[in-house]
Amino acid sequence: MRKLAICALVIAIAAPNWSCSSMSNTQKGAIGGAAAGGTIGGIIGHQSGNTAVGAILGAAIGGAAGAYIGNIMDKQAAEMERDLEGATVTRVGEGIKITFASGLLFDVNKAELKQASRANLTDLAVILNKYPDTNILLEGHTDSDGSEEWNLDLSKMRAQSVANFLAGQAVMESRFTEMGYGESQPIADNATASGKQANRRVEVAIYANDKLKKTAEAKAGGN
Repeated sequence: MRKLAICALVIAIAAPNWSCSSMSNTQKGAIGGAAAGGTIGGIIGHQSGNTAVGAILGAAIGGAAGAYIGNIMDKQAAEMERDLEGATVTRVGEGIKITFASGLLFDVNKAELKQASRANLTDLAVILNKYPDTNILLEGHTDSDGSEEWNLDLSKMRAQSVANFLAGQAVMESRFTEMGYGESQPIADNATASGKQANRRVEVAIYANDKLKKTAEAKAGGN
């Protein structure tokens, strides 16, 4: 639902007569960047309570260059959907959002990666290294149990643990931004057990770096 809402907001601003359902992800990437840029990306990120989505849309460049980037992201996302067990992979604009339930990665109140989760992150690292011209935002999130201070610290440590492991798999550390948001960005109701489980998560936002943007613009200029 949130993905559809994001698309609807961008289309409403950019081209009210267009339809989300009629567009490919590549086309959505192009339109999202052209219509949105940093301003709309920031608005969407704030309104949805999801800074990963905001980061992706805020980095979009749109037009034919955005479509070029979107095509690359389509291919990358397809590999992630195939290889990452238990992860939710969502194409957003010119980027990709991956959500890992924290229970797949960590024990309760711990920031050390489970042994079983390392294979999944190793597969992620292989794909990230295959597509090196992207920035990677790693976000930790918790439910509302415990103090706000502890949840914030725990979320930061979990994001850092994922970054450290990926760096150990030869993913360049310069690509990473690690953030922890504690309990401040729930995606479900913390009053229920299922809601708390959904809120305990690590989100990964993947979007084009400056090198890929320049390549995309050069390709678009040559067409």
